[in-house]
This record gives sequence, C-alpha cells and structure tokens, in this order.
Amino acid sequence: MSAPPATEPAEAARHGGRGVSQKVAVCVVYVAGLFLSTLDMTIVNVALPTIGRAFDVPATAVDTVSISYLVSLAVSVPASGWLGDRFGGKRTLLTAVAVFTAGSALCGTATSLGRLVVFRVVQGAGGGMLASVGMAMLLRTFAPRERVRASAVLSIANGLAPTLGPVLGGLLVTQVSWRAIFYVNVPVGVFAVAFGALFLHSRPARPAERFDLTGFLLAASGFGLVMYGVSAGPAQGWRTAPVAGALACGAVLVAATAAVELRSRTPMIDVRLLGDRLFAAGTTVMTVESVTFLGALFTLTLYLQDERGMTALAAGLTTFPEAVGVATGSQLAGRVLYRRLRPRRHLMLGAGGTSAVIAVLGLVLPMDPGLWLVVVLLFGMGLAVGQVFVGTQSASFATVSDSSTGRASTLFNVGRRLGGAAGVAVATSVLVTAGTGGPTAGTAGYRAAFLTLAAVNLLGLYAATRVSDRAAASTIPPPREKHRDTPHDNPRKKNEEESQP
Repeated sequence: MSAPPATEPAEAARHGGRGVSQKVAVCVVYVAGLFLSTLDMTIVNVALPTIGRAFDVPATAVDTVSISYLVSLAVSVPASGWLGDRFGGKRTLLTAVAVFTAGSALCGTATSLGRLVVFRVVQGAGGGMLASVGMAMLLRTFAPRERVRASAVLSIANGLAPTLGPVLGGLLVTQVSWRAIFYVNVPVGVFAVAFGALFLHSRPARPAERFDLTGFLLAASGFGLVMYGVSAGPAQGWRTAPVAGALACGAVLVAATAAVELRSRTPMIDVRLLGDRLFAAGTTVMTVESVTFLGALFTLTLYLQDERGMTALAAGLTTFPEAVGVATGSQLAGRVLYRRLRPRRHLMLGAGGTSAVIAVLGLVLPMDPGLWLVVVLLFGMGLAVGQVFVGTQSASFATVSDSSTGRASTLFNVGRRLGGAAGVAVATSVLVTAGTGGPTAGTAGYRAAFLTLAAVNLLGLYAATRVSDRAAASTIPPPREKHRDTPHDNPRKKNEEESQP
C-alpha cells in the first residue's frame, strides 16, 4: 500500500469530524481516559478497609481488589498496539474508554468481593488498552516539534491523578459511600466516549498483520505474573510460594518473550525497538521515574498518617502541592526549558532534581520538620518530575517510524505501568526491612525508603545522559518569535500576505 500524501496528516490534524481541531479532540479523549485509569490506581486504596468491612472479609483478601486491576492492566497492554493498528485508533481508543467506564459502573453495583474483583478485571482491561492506543494517536497527530506542548498537557494528568486519588477517595468514602469511588468515573467516561465519537477523526486502519498469538500469550502471562508478584509481595511476603513462584515464572516468561519476538517477523512486543538508543534511553528514564515518583508518594502518605497521625484525607491534602508542582513544571518544560536546555540536559535536570529532593526528604523527615518544609519539598519534587514526564514523552519517539509507533507506545507503557507498581513494592519492602517490622516503620524505615528511592532514580539520571540531542532534534520547537513569523504556522499572517497584490 502506498503512503498517503504528506499533506493528509496535517489536514486531519487540523480538523476533526465536525470542525473541531483534531489535536484538541485527541488530547481531550486521551487525557480524560488516562486520568481515570491512573486515578483508579490510588483512589481505591483509601476505600479498601471500608470495602473489607462491607463484605466482611480480612485485609489480606480485600487486597485482591487492587491486585486484580493491576494484573489485568499488565495483561491487556501487550495487545493494545496491534489492536490500534488493526481496527484504527479512534475505534480502539473509544472501545477501551467504554470498557473502563462500564467496568467502573459494574464495580459500583458489586454485591460480593468476588464480583468486585471480576469487574475490576474489566476495568483493568480497558485501562491497559487506552494508555498505549491513545499515546500512539497523539504521536501520529502532532508533528515532532509540537509534541512537547502536547506532553505538557498529558503530564498534568499523570501528575495530578495519583495525588488526587487519596484526597478524592477519602472524601467520597467518608461523605458518600465506597461505591462512589467507582461511580465517579462514569460521567467522565461517558463524556469522553461521546466527545470522541463526535469529533475524533477516523484514520484508515493499517494493513492487518498476523496476530502474534505466541508472543501475546508469553507477554501477557509474563507481565501479569510479574505485576502480581510485585503487587502482592509487600503484603504476603516475598518468600511465600505464590509470590516467589509468580516472580520466577514471570521472569522466565518475559525472557522467553524477548527471545521469541526477536525472531518474529510480526512481533506483538517489538523488542528490536530497544535497539534504538534514543527510544531505549527515554523509556528507561520514564520507567525509573515511575518507580521513584509513585514509591515516594506512597511512602510520604504513610509517613504523614503513621508518624504525624493524620487522616488519609489530611495526608492527601498535604501531598497535593506535589501535583501543583508537576503542573507548573510541565508548563515550564513545554514553553521554555525543553527548547533552551535541549533534551539531554533537560532530562538530566529532571532526573537529578527528583533524586536530590527525595534524598533531602529522607534526611529531614526524621527531624520532624514543619509541614511548610514538607510542602515546599513536595512542590520541588513535582517541578522535577514534570520535566521528566514532558521530556521523555517528547524525545523518546523522535527516531521511531510512524508504522512502529503503536508497538513503541506499548513498550513505553509497559515500563511505566510496571515501574509504578514496582515503586510501591520497593518502598514497602524497605520500610518493613529497615523499620521495626510492625505496623509502622519508624523514622529509620522512612529515611531508608526515601534514600533507596533517590538512589534508584540515579539509574534514570544515567539513562538521561545517553539521550542524543542530535537524534531528538526534530522534537525541539523553534523560538517562538520565529515560529510566529512563519506564514505556514500563522494562518492569519498567511492570509494577509496572500491578499497583497
């Protein structure tokens, strides 16, 4: 099949189905879906004790509500790139959001723990698909030099949702019902589907490749088992048979996936893309940052409740400045820093700043500082994390071909999802090992957890040094003055010039 004319994507990007900018349409639907699926990873944790009492089950059993969602998420991600290419981005993305929304509504109606777990699996399946498909649509809609501004919008959702989860969850559980934490997703999901159905542009589906059944079964099983292991390990113990067996089998299956996919002509998980130095470096930075970001947020929330005696709601409100920092940092990155510093130094600034702030948290918290200092440090961490979110999503795909974008976004999101779960697992394990081993970790445990996460994030800083500014040059926006003076990018000025005799 011959490639479409060069002007077709640009025209498609400017106008969606009913005169709405396609860039706006993609951002609205993708950000709404991504926000909901990311929010769900933290909002439910607040309600677990209440759910356990409602169904009269022990805490060890109610953990399956969270674990089932994360495992389903990991299982559904591998096929998302193929589905998006085979059936078209619009159809697949809207289906994913609809599945997630339906799963949310069903969770709210659950009358037993078993039914709730099944409905959470439905939720996770939709959430796993929409992240990769939406990212692929975004990358194909925005030209490389426009992606940094689009990434700044996405990063607000990535930073706001995990922090907002405990706050919103605490409010809904205490003031309404635990069922409300699921029902709250429904109106947003319905809006996203309706908006996308009206305004998203339907790009032709790509030529169908053979579905790599072997690769899918290996990847889905491997990622699912690893996700189960890192999610259940902190609560059940790393040496228990189910956790140790899941991690061991998962590692073997992931290794088998890589071996099989390297020989496949149409791989489900295109491991060869990691041979692209820029993509591999950017994906590594994002994966490590996900470990650190969610691990530190989890640790600080526990510290505020266990050591400071705060309620879950008060702790969530205290950590909220971190989300404000991400939003502010993302805008700074998109408008100024990415262009001026260039991708390599920009990512080094973000990764290094994240490690520095988290290390300071670990050093000062045992001294019982005032909350104002905690708030300042959280805002600073958000500023640094915002640089990484924007920089990796902008630069990582610069050298990835359009035909490989779907599979690349799948790999990118596998790292991000597994990294987030691993961050909580690492933090919990260090808290138990270095602390008292009881219900609370003690100041020594919290210091060790923060310092460990700061050290882990140095791997992301090293990966940032491997980013090539030359390879990512196409993603660097031109100076704004020059950009405004270009008739092609300024329709008003272009029309004025064309009207001159």
